[in-house]
Amino acid sequence: MLEKKQLQEEMKKIEGKPWSPIEITKVNEVFVRLALLQGEYHWHKHTNEDEMFLVIKGEFTMHLKDREDVLLKEGDLITIPKGVEHKPNAKKEAYVLLVERQDITTKGD
Repeated sequence: MLEKKQLQEEMKKIEGKPWSPIEITKVNEVFVRLALLQGEYHWHKHTNEDEMFLVIKGEFTMHLKDREDVLLKEGDLITIPKGVEHKPNAKKEAYVLLVERQDITTKGD
């Protein structure tokens, strides 16, 4: 069944619920999730999966172990390769789309 979704409406579902991504859609074996980032997350990595972040509202910094931090603003996209330790940090609310395999553990290994 075809289903149209409106991102603004989906964002309302996670208002006030940082770090609790929801599934927006599935494309083949990949989930597209929407998450609210606020504050600092923990250091983690995904041993077997890449993870993509697309900022749709706000901005955040992606801290990377042994690499330079990356500031991501609306419209920016970053893919974190499998095995790379990372820690998102959003000083203010930031909404992101996550593209990740369906079997990924969102909290990391």
